[in-house]
Amino acid sequence: MAKYVLGGGCFWCLDAVYSQLRGVTKLESGYAGGNGIPNYWRVVNGDTGHAEVVHICFDEAIIPNEVILDIFFLIHDPTSLNKQGADEGVQYRSTMMYADSEQKLVFESALRRAEEIWEKAIVTEIVPLETFYIAEPEHQDYYNMNSETGYCQIVIDPKISHIRNKYKSWFKEESL
Repeated sequence: MAKYVLGGGCFWCLDAVYSQLRGVTKLESGYAGGNGIPNYWRVVNGDTGHAEVVHICFDEAIIPNEVILDIFFLIHDPTSLNKQGADEGVQYRSTMMYADSEQKLVFESALRRAEEIWEKAIVTEIVPLETFYIAEPEHQDYYNMNSETGYCQIVIDPKISHIRNKYKSWFKEESL
């Protein structure tokens, strides 16, 4: 089982896409990369330096790490520094947090692949994971619990559709 910690803006967006992929066995929205014990309001206000991230567990025998990471670079704009859509601040930065030197190499390889599809320079940071803090319960599986809200329909639905169009074969049957 592989485990990645990735941040690409709001954790709700990443969680919504990854939760629909075959081979993803566990997803947790949370915070990492800052100082102190975070909570949602401290992170959103930029008080901690933590990024909103997702902790993804997946079975590489079902879905290759390249697919997980290539999707990461399409879910968000990795060329936008500390900003995704209307969300602005270091908490929304593009980040890949590695657990060991092997994972760092995998992340660097994915970033090089992504450079071939983005015209502007990628600003995604690749940094060691220090501590992952799980977010509050209301942020877990947010999209599936709140899909009728405006944010989900305006921001998240188009991301899901975009990824589904490119990676349909990796989506769970019930999410097609």
